[in-house]
Order: sequence, then C-alpha cells, then structure tokens
Amino acid sequence: MAESAACPAFLLGGARYDQGSFFGRLRHFIDIIDPSTLFVSEKQLKESIKLLDDYKHGTLPPGVSDLQLWEAQKIKQAIIHPDTGEKIFMPFRMSGYVPFGTPIVIGLLLPNQTVLSTIIWQWLNQSHNACVNYANRNATKPTPTSKFLQGYVGAVTSAVSIAVGLNVLIQKANKLSPATRMIIQRLVPFPAVASANICNVGLMRHNELSEGIDVLDNNGNVVGSSKVAARHAIMETAFTRVVLPMPIFVLPPIIMSYLERLRFLQSNRRLLLPIHSVVCLVTFGLSLPVAISLFPQMSQIEVSRLEPEIAMATDCKVVTYNKGL
Repeated sequence: MAESAACPAFLLGGARYDQGSFFGRLRHFIDIIDPSTLFVSEKQLKESIKLLDDYKHGTLPPGVSDLQLWEAQKIKQAIIHPDTGEKIFMPFRMSGYVPFGTPIVIGLLLPNQTVLSTIIWQWLNQSHNACVNYANRNATKPTPTSKFLQGYVGAVTSAVSIAVGLNVLIQKANKLSPATRMIIQRLVPFPAVASANICNVGLMRHNELSEGIDVLDNNGNVVGSSKVAARHAIMETAFTRVVLPMPIFVLPPIIMSYLERLRFLQSNRRLLLPIHSVVCLVTFGLSLPVAISLFPQMSQIEVSRLEPEIAMATDCKVVTYNKGL
C-alpha cells in the first residue's frame, strides 16, 4: 500500500501529485525545475518520448513500472514545450531558471551600484526573464517577432527607469544614515524587478489577449479559443512573477547586512561574495517552486464564465487551458 501511495498509477499527461492542493503542485513543480534534467542526453530524451508513445498506443513492453513512466514524463515535460512539441533552449527552461538566473540576481544585489551597473544588471535580468516567458508561453497561437520585441523593449525600459530613478532618489536623501541608505539601496531591485516583471509578462504575451488561447474539454479536445481564459492565464502568471522576486530581493540584503557585522567576516572580506552568492542561490532555489505552485499550469475555468460561442460548443461545465509558466 505504501508503495502505491508513493507512486500512483501512471496517467499520460496527468500529474503524479494532486494539482488541487498547493503542496501537490509544489512537489510537481520541484520535479519541473529539477536542474538534473539539464543533463539528460538526447538518447535518454528519445527513450522517454518512445516509452510515452508506446504507453499511448498500448504497445508498452512488459515490466515497465509506473515510476519509469512518471520519470519519462518528467524528462519530456522539462525539455519539450507542451504546445509546440519542440525542445526549449536550455537557459530558458524552468529547470535552468535558477542555475542561469542566480549570477544575475547576485549582480543585482551587489552593494554600491553605479547607474551604469544598475542599467546593465536590470537589462540582463529582464532579457533572461523575457526569453523564459517567451519559451514557456502558451503557444497554441503564433506570436509575431515584432510583438516579442515590443514586450522586450517595454520590460527593459520599465525596469531600468524604476531602478535608476529609485537609486537617484536614495542618493539625494541626505537625512538617511550611510548604513540605512545602503540597506534601502539593496532593496531597490525588488520594486524595479516586480513592476517590470508584470510589464514583461503582459507585453510578451499580449498577443494571447487579442487572439485568445485554446481551451480543452475533459477528453483533451480543443473546444475553441478564449480571450477570457487568456486574461486569466496572464494575470495568474503575472502574480507569480511578483511573488517570485519578493524573497529573492528582500531576504539576501537583510541576511547580508547582519552577516557583514560579524567579526569573522569583517576580518575576511574576500568571503563576502561567495557567502552572498550562496544566500542568493538558496533563496532563489526555494522561492521559484513556491511561486509557480500558486496556480496549476493546466488551469480550469467554468464554461459559464467564457464566451457564449464556447459554452455552445461543449457540454462540459469546466474546461482546461495551459496557463504557461
């Protein structure tokens, strides 16, 4: 009994953990962002896809366990986009978000930033975010390159403007003590990144609002394209992009301001950057699965809340859509 509870019966396209609960989604997304999937070979990927195809067509070799099937699906979901069926470029996969994004977070949180360094780090951060958003978008409808570029320019401009503006205000605040000014300066990246992340998601996926996204019935068949579902998908994703940087950009500055006062680190200043890097990595690694677990990737919405033509096209009371990540 314990074995079957630990590994439920495999369901193609389903989730190994309960997606109706936050903790079930958390376990699911820890699988999705598992950095070990970055090292999966082309051979392993092909074997995983073949295993899932065999299961789908009822030609599965004897002796294949549910655990093997869940692992095969984990590998496919981590690497292959669910809508396009194409491989996602490694740095832009959700499993690559923490390893490739941590150096940028470290740069954003470095003390004594100049205007130029602020601009460079904010540009790098929003460039990475834009590519991750685009690579993991709902791709049931094509997005023109011009829309991608508009979204990218808008996100970078908003992030840089807010970060530079706040830094200039802090530098002009003469009444603040140097220590207070440094702490506030270190917290500047959060409002800049959070507001830019909202712009980033909205602008990068604006096409979905005008075109709609596919909604599926209980059998996985496309019922129609819904702009209402697209709006829900973008709002949910934008919310997670505000929650995500909160601990990443708030906790490390507070932790580091405490650690820097320790006598050991005051006499070993060269250890500050490695410790700062570890704090950023751990915070980022913990924050990402929590933030993206707030909503299921395959979200559901009542048909009565959608367009009348979709309600007329199906007998289902609830339909499903890919929220994107």
